[in-house]
Amino acid sequence: MPFTSDVHKFSKALPFWMSLLTVPIAVFGAVHGGWAVFLLPMVCWYFFSILDAITGLNLENADPDTNEADLFWYRLITMIWFPVQFVTSFAILWYVTHSGHLAIWEKIVLFFGLGVMSGSVGIVYAHELLHQKPRIERILGDLLLAMVMYSHFRSEHLLVHHRYVGTPRDTVTARYNEGFHKFFRRVLFESVRSAWRIEAERLEKRKMPPGHPSNPFYRYWALQAGMLILAIALGGFAGLLLFLWQALVAIWQLELTNYVEHYGLVRKHLGDGKYEHVKPHHSWNAAHKATNWLLINLQRHSDHHYKPDRRFPLLQNYDAKEAPQLPYGYPIMAVAAMIPPVWRRVMNPRVLAWRETYYPEIDSWLAYKNAINPMPR
Repeated sequence: MPFTSDVHKFSKALPFWMSLLTVPIAVFGAVHGGWAVFLLPMVCWYFFSILDAITGLNLENADPDTNEADLFWYRLITMIWFPVQFVTSFAILWYVTHSGHLAIWEKIVLFFGLGVMSGSVGIVYAHELLHQKPRIERILGDLLLAMVMYSHFRSEHLLVHHRYVGTPRDTVTARYNEGFHKFFRRVLFESVRSAWRIEAERLEKRKMPPGHPSNPFYRYWALQAGMLILAIALGGFAGLLLFLWQALVAIWQLELTNYVEHYGLVRKHLGDGKYEHVKPHHSWNAAHKATNWLLINLQRHSDHHYKPDRRFPLLQNYDAKEAPQLPYGYPIMAVAAMIPPVWRRVMNPRVLAWRETYYPEIDSWLAYKNAINPMPR
């Protein structure tokens, strides 16, 4: 029966809707303050990781040829997230800047949590939306990125990262032995320049200057300016600072994820600026069930690079024989990345084993480690 079928489809998608739990938790923290302001980051980082220990791994693969109509409930959660995040974030911003019941430290922690939500959920959903063909989904992705002042991520990710991952041209391929804090400082500036450069190159091919109105950076700046104006209108100078704080935290969350996804994994240079094609072993994967609910299967990262526009419920799992695996889900690995000695102890032996498995013929890795191989043609 159609009704029974619809209920079954919704029940299968329901775990991915658990991201909505962050909304009442954020509101609870804003209203009650005190210890409650710590709940939101704790849920995003640790609740789903604890669930991983209970639920284990998900090694099953959906049929990649599943009909689009059967994915309605999966698509819907990503498409409603912008209005959910927009209303939640700006309503809380107005409330805490007018109620006067929270101390400064409580506001800082509360908006740290909102930044974790915007980064762990909002940017991840934006990433999914921007890879899709329907214009409405790409618009929603742009709006989510504007809420964290990182709109150039669209150009950098779609036009640079997916094309040049694992080469010196890709800003966000973390180099072997590069600590996260150094990586973060580097990426914050290089990613903007990289995104502008790729858009300028595209315009040049059409005989247009970089400042041509069709450059998407004008749209990026306009959307971001709109968000800043709204923050000021609702919360004044304090509202602006809180909004920028949550944006910085969200960006930090994104770049932590980028750092984990490709740390130390590079494509072989074939000579004259030519590199091998991207393969499954050029991404770190994690089959942990609950954190893949939160991150809508982003941890099936090898398949995402194989089929960037494949919708998240259809992403395929690769086993350890096909692609390198992380010992834990991205949230725990991100915590390890914040402590470089711990990260190196966990990951460097894995990178060295990866080199021996896939590239035993390479004698010196110095040029790869320092990203001084020729730029890809």
